[in-house]
Amino acid sequence: MAPVNVKKICCIGAGYVGGPTCAVIALKCPQIQVTIVDLNQSRIDAWNSPDFSLPIYEPGLVEVVKQARGRNLFFSTDVDKAINESDLIFVSVNTPTKKTGVGAGFGADLHYVESATRRIAAVATSSKIVVEKSTVPCRTAESMRTILESNCRPGCHFDILSNPEFLAEGTAINDLFKPDRVLIGSLQTPEGKNASAALAGVYGNWVPKERVLTVGLWSSELSKLAANAMLAQRISSINALSAICEATGANIDEVSHAVGFDSRIGPKFLKASVGFGGSCFQKDILNLVYLSESLHLPEVAAYWRQVVDMNEYQKSRFSRSVVETLFNTITGKHIAVLGFAFKADTGDTRETAAVTLIRNFLAERAYVTVYDPKVEVSQMWQDLTEACPDWTLEQLQKYVTIVHDPIEACKDKEAVVIATEWKEFLEIDWQTVYNHMSKPAFVFDGRLLVDAEKLRKIGFKVKVIGRGERV
Repeated sequence: MAPVNVKKICCIGAGYVGGPTCAVIALKCPQIQVTIVDLNQSRIDAWNSPDFSLPIYEPGLVEVVKQARGRNLFFSTDVDKAINESDLIFVSVNTPTKKTGVGAGFGADLHYVESATRRIAAVATSSKIVVEKSTVPCRTAESMRTILESNCRPGCHFDILSNPEFLAEGTAINDLFKPDRVLIGSLQTPEGKNASAALAGVYGNWVPKERVLTVGLWSSELSKLAANAMLAQRISSINALSAICEATGANIDEVSHAVGFDSRIGPKFLKASVGFGGSCFQKDILNLVYLSESLHLPEVAAYWRQVVDMNEYQKSRFSRSVVETLFNTITGKHIAVLGFAFKADTGDTRETAAVTLIRNFLAERAYVTVYDPKVEVSQMWQDLTEACPDWTLEQLQKYVTIVHDPIEACKDKEAVVIATEWKEFLEIDWQTVYNHMSKPAFVFDGRLLVDAEKLRKIGFKVKVIGRGERV
């Protein structure tokens, strides 16, 4: 049986994963028609906007879309048409952590995955390869296969593959152009291996063969959770050490540099910060915790839960340090928070540390002014209202101001808190910032970003996370 010759691809979900991934596939595979579908009309309109005002910010993405859109890359809300015409369907929908019911706070909400799967079964008139692209719990493919086989039309056959993404926001396009690996999981049956070979053939248009790994379906699903959990574990480990550094006078930069020289460890993901965020790390670790508990492995669950606990501790510790340094009270004081995205080079705010910091400052009744170069103002208000359920929007707006200029954000403030490592914060005219701040003027660097000595020469009191210097 020869692998399916994939001529048309459909991607259900036009978000942070599906959009960039399938845009790059279209760019690299001009012979394949790629249609990205979503029920959100405004999101599709943004993908189709004449001025390329795309719904997500990712360096290099606009250039990719400009080259492929209208040629073999299309964006549409006609989900049924795209499903019917495609040989291969990526399911790339949101899988947030459940907020209610069994597994609330830990398990993944698979409502959107199930809805997409049922839609495929209901409208497909021919056999398809269906690919899990969303991050899902182990054996989700089994549920998808059951739904498809129970609801499909006579004569239709579906092969399920797992093809998890390993993208870092801010570098996603480069990650797609030159991936460390492409992982494809399938049932180890002739039909499953055939479907796997078909998807491998798509990636083979630009990814070296040795970087395309084909494994069992369940191993592929677990590998995604395992990779994110171990990366987050490194961050929480170095953040735990940053607390020791501050208490002893050590320098976390020097410690991580020295540790990173060990060839068994390496330097990546050893940079201390106010905490990790984003759509994957915390969600996937909690998913792993839930899976471990479901399998009656409480010690394993407790081990992985501690990674998340350490991340939350780092945020609260940093917030507490700001209060203690500002003479043990920030009530009525004015604080600038530079950065709202969970990291630089993205507009994504999911699990961003900035929200936790601002919420903690508001609990002390401080006034906060926020600036971020990419996050939409409406998104900031949405995140803050969700994080502060006891506050009305009107109450929040009395204490929080959102501005469009970093200098303006810092004007007349007692302290500046760097919450996101945007490069432009390095280029701020810090002398001007100092001149227009209340004195003493404090800078709290939660991202190891600024030149602390340079700022101290200007006159700032500087406190950098993971360094034992006394302000």
